[in-house]
Amino acid sequence: MIRWIAAGFAALASCSAAFADTVTYFPVNSGAHPHDVAAAPDGTVWYTAQRQGALGILDPKTGKVDQLSLGKGAAPHGVIAGPDGAAWITESGLNAIARVEPKSRDVKLFPLPKGFEKANLNTATFDTNGTLWFTGQNGVYGKLDPASGKLDAWKAPKGAGPYGITTTPSGEVWYASLAGDHIARVDTATGAATVVDPPKPGVGPRRIWSDSKGMLWVSFWFSGEIGRYDPAQNVWKVFALPKSKSGCFSVYVDEKDKVWVTDFVANAILRFDPATEKFDTFQSNKRGAAVRQMLGRAGEVWGAESGTDRLVVVRY
Repeated sequence: MIRWIAAGFAALASCSAAFADTVTYFPVNSGAHPHDVAAAPDGTVWYTAQRQGALGILDPKTGKVDQLSLGKGAAPHGVIAGPDGAAWITESGLNAIARVEPKSRDVKLFPLPKGFEKANLNTATFDTNGTLWFTGQNGVYGKLDPASGKLDAWKAPKGAGPYGITTTPSGEVWYASLAGDHIARVDTATGAATVVDPPKPGVGPRRIWSDSKGMLWVSFWFSGEIGRYDPAQNVWKVFALPKSKSGCFSVYVDEKDKVWVTDFVANAILRFDPATEKFDTFQSNKRGAAVRQMLGRAGEVWGAESGTDRLVVVRY
């Protein structure tokens, strides 16, 4: 059973444990265009207010929203929680990696080096050694050492396209290239990227996420499919979305190894069970939700409805 709960109905939300799945919406600032979202260590939820140049902070208990400006000209894309408890942001407008200290709310910028202007920064991941790796859709990927502040960047082997990025349990870093139509493994020692082609051309790998076994799950934007890549066997398996032939945007794998994706055409969040190869659908109650990215913590997955200026959480 799925029950829809509007934000602010605390009494209903407190009963959510009685249901298999619940969906709750939280409005954010009008015009914020929330792009990416991350469950913060302190129980709040961060989001990038891309069109207002800010980091948003939602308190799910009260529905209260604050926004912290990242500076003039800012246009943040991705946000993740770092091992230090801070918010780490791919700040496209300022062409820098931004770190926000949650308590003091101090913002520190790490600009990209000369020669990598207008990288169109997208997403980031921490490897198992605490190094931050990031992508830029204009043909860039790179790394930042938070301890020293040293930032390195490389030109992507096939030019424009690097978008989603992930770290496997064994410490491998992989990114997906939308325009380049491939995924790539980054040698964390040298920075070299090795390209892996998709199972067929033209699928448009957009986001990528590792499960607990090191299998890579990739959203195929143009073909409306989920790709699963086994790096050890060099084998792909593809699963078509139940309703759409395109528009598979985000991908996230939860602690139970269930795979969550968004379907722009169906205006829905989907949960895929690899064991049964079955989908569950959570359709938005507003048109044009456009959930571009998801992250979560045990028992809940969060998304940003960029088209409706809301955050959405599915509790399971």
